[in-house]
Amino acid sequence: MSEEEVNQIEDEQAGGDVGVAEEDQAEEKKMDLNVTIEDVGPCKKHVRVSVPRTSIDEIQADLLDEYAGQAEVPGFRTGNVPPSLVKKRFKNEISEQAKQRILMASLEQLGDESDLDPINEPNLDLDSIEIPDEGDFEYEFDVEVRPSFDLPEYKGLSIERPNRETTETEVDAYLEQFLEQYGQLVPVEAAAEEGDYVTVDIAVSYEEKPLTKIEDVSVRIRPTLSFQDAEFEGFAEFIKGAKADETRETDLTVSMEADTIGMRGESIHVIFKVLDVKRMEIPDLDEEFLDRVGAGSLDELKDQIQGMLERQVKYEQRQATRRLVMEKITESADWELPEDMVNKQVDNALKREILEMQQAGFTSKEILARENDLRQRSLSMTRQNLQEHFVLDRVADAEEIDVTEQDIEMEIFSMAMQRGENPRRVRARMVKNGSIENLEAQIRERKAVDVILDSADFTDIEMPPTVSNSVEALDRSVCRTTSQSDIGLGSDDEEDSDSDE
Repeated sequence: MSEEEVNQIEDEQAGGDVGVAEEDQAEEKKMDLNVTIEDVGPCKKHVRVSVPRTSIDEIQADLLDEYAGQAEVPGFRTGNVPPSLVKKRFKNEISEQAKQRILMASLEQLGDESDLDPINEPNLDLDSIEIPDEGDFEYEFDVEVRPSFDLPEYKGLSIERPNRETTETEVDAYLEQFLEQYGQLVPVEAAAEEGDYVTVDIAVSYEEKPLTKIEDVSVRIRPTLSFQDAEFEGFAEFIKGAKADETRETDLTVSMEADTIGMRGESIHVIFKVLDVKRMEIPDLDEEFLDRVGAGSLDELKDQIQGMLERQVKYEQRQATRRLVMEKITESADWELPEDMVNKQVDNALKREILEMQQAGFTSKEILARENDLRQRSLSMTRQNLQEHFVLDRVADAEEIDVTEQDIEMEIFSMAMQRGENPRRVRARMVKNGSIENLEAQIRERKAVDVILDSADFTDIEMPPTVSNSVEALDRSVCRTTSQSDIGLGSDDEEDSDSDE
């Protein structure tokens, strides 16, 4: 019999009446499995399964009947081939399919009858598994399971909620920022003053070795200059009075929250070279300008600004309360986590960090000297993130929270609007790179947080102003060059190109 004929038999078995009959029989016939489950580590179980000979013989007999009823063998009519000849001719095919059916059926039954709650697939080596000609069939595997813990009380939490009334001073401060969007920067020969703009080259070194160079960047002179991974308090006093071609030097400390873990808390030397000084000329708030921005009057423009600032307060409020909620519901989380999952995520984070350090010019010895510290910090962050995930997952289970297709579509639509992309293109890219499942998990966790917040008892505390002209934020890193910071963007661009094709 040809390979094509064998494939045809297998295809026919996959559908039609045969498939329906198999499902009905599977519901009626349960195997008398002998299962032992042992703890072999944090959130890890060793499972040993024994399938009785009678169940093996039944499955093999069913397969033999299926092949005998459909096999085409020269000299015999279809359906009249002797079972002994079918068994001999299709021995390998029947044996392989029997193994697959036995494993699938026993694993499904194990899932239904045991209290295992796996978080990944069992590590079965299918190639090494063989069904014996005589006696029972035994196989074993290790599997990681969800941690077991008592769900903390998550309803009626007492939470301090940052809150504030939007003041006229804040509205005026934002109005200034708003007008500057329509203003014009004019070069001046005078020394720099607070509120001016300076174009600078920034050279960063670490232990007297070049680390980062930021060229030809415009910076507003404010009391604080904020990088992605460091803050320079006193920047206005530091740079005030500088003119073109002058340099100023200082030392800064890298933030403990920096993405580049190996540089957290380290001291760096920063040199600012002033290229030019500019001042902002803003437009007059006349009728022509108000008409341009769609406001009937100055009061109407201020009302629009106030409404937007109040929405920002709500956003900041939600972010702050979420952080407090997560601290409260995980403060007693002293239970063990799945070590394989933790180590895998830590290794991935460590590989990214080492790659960035290599690109920043660190030697192998310097990287090795920091590796243990990097791993410990990554480990701490990973454990915290996983604890939050498992607690929120349990809350979602307790509240029977589901994520609908509409939830996902709305989230994708929102993402597409923010990026100026087609929603179908965003979805296609997420399906391709596997992030659609992560999106579903994020939505489910967010719904769980909403449940907690809906039942919380809030005490309002003073929130800092939402608008401040005291900080100038620079979207650059003092630890990485721009090209290193944008490494993650390359893959998206490639995926976009694939999607376009």
